[in-house]
Amino acid sequence: MVVAGLWAGACGGEAETTADGDRATSRAKRTPTEEQTPKTKPSPSIDFGHGTAVLHGASDVRVELEVARTAEQRAFGLMLREELAPEAGMVFVFPGATSGGFYMKDTLIPLSIAFFDDKGEILKILDMVPCKREPCKIYYPDAIYTRALEVNKAAFDRWEVTTGDSIELDL
Repeated sequence: MVVAGLWAGACGGEAETTADGDRATSRAKRTPTEEQTPKTKPSPSIDFGHGTAVLHGASDVRVELEVARTAEQRAFGLMLREELAPEAGMVFVFPGATSGGFYMKDTLIPLSIAFFDDKGEILKILDMVPCKREPCKIYYPDAIYTRALEVNKAAFDRWEVTTGDSIELDL
C-alpha cells in the first residue's frame, strides 16, 4: 500500500514519499541568529517537551529526552546543536504511522537514530552524518514507524541496543 504525503522531518528538513513512491525533499528556510544557537535549546521560539526513555537491550539504559511532537519541532530537531550529552537524545513523536526519512542539513553533530513502533520495538537503527550543503543524504528506515530516537552517533552500539530491542517512553 502506498500512502500519499507521508513525511518525517527532523534535523533540518523534511523528506516526503509521494503517492507514486518518489521521494522528494524540501527545507524550511531559516536564518538563525546567535540567540538561536545555544547548546541546550536551538531557538527561543521552539520549546521542546521533556521526558525519559529506558532502552531495553543487553542491559537497561536511561536516556533524558527532549520531545518533538509538532511539525515545527520535528522539522527543527537537533539542528544547530554543538553537542548532545552522552545519555541524552531527542524523540520524534508522529501523529500516525510513517515511513519518511530523516535529513541532516544544518545538523552539526553525528547522530544515530532508532526507528520504533507504538509498542516500542526498534525496527531499524541508522548512523547519520552532518550535512553542510545540498544535496544532503536522506536516511530512510525502509520500515513503517511511529517514533524515532536520535542520540549521539554510536551510542546504541555502546549501550548494546539493537534492532528488535525495545524503548519504553515516559513523556
